[in-house]
Amino acid sequence: SDWRTPCRRLAAACPTHSSPGVGASKWIRLNVGGTYFLTTRQTLCRDPKSFLFRLSQADPELDSDKDETGAYLIDRDPTYFGPVLNYLRHGKLVLNRDLAEEGVLEEAEFYNITSLIKLIKDKIRERDCKTSQVPVKHVYRVLQCQEEELTQMVSTMSDGWKFEQLVSIGSSYNYGNEDQAEFLCVVSKELHNQSYGTNSEPSEKAKVKRRE
Repeated sequence: SDWRTPCRRLAAACPTHSSPGVGASKWIRLNVGGTYFLTTRQTLCRDPKSFLFRLSQADPELDSDKDETGAYLIDRDPTYFGPVLNYLRHGKLVLNRDLAEEGVLEEAEFYNITSLIKLIKDKIRERDCKTSQVPVKHVYRVLQCQEEELTQMVSTMSDGWKFEQLVSIGSSYNYGNEDQAEFLCVVSKELHNQSYGTNSEPSEKAKVKRRE
């Protein structure tokens, strides 16, 4: 039998120590922050300018260590590396709901995967644009007050309440008489992700005692 056969078997059994030349293993093992990932050399070569491409080609200028299992050691967050690796596998960005786009962007920039960087930045821009277009909700309150109470009520308005409209509901003011004109004062306040009724009452200072 050929004496070179055992050597070939030995090389196949230790893929992470193979050089990227002829006979190199297609599989590469990565140890990212203590979590192991197994992928192919072809996947890591998707972006020729990336750190992972250089790693898969055993770039001599790249100072990369291996652990006792032969896996390349990468001191990064494995949680955000998963989406990066999957993007290299199928070209799509898939994120769980608990993962922030900014976290994946940090990893994409570290590994220098240019197409992924652009994709995530576009996704963040689209997300922020949708957030900014959410219509602002308002809650309105109608306060009944007498004419002499108007100045005090407006001056003590606080907690985000704003004066909107004043509606007269009483008869004309009569001199020499204790009767005073009454008004309905309409005030409003913006609601920021609050359920209706939560913190929606004017402050004690802004409340006006209703006429009995």
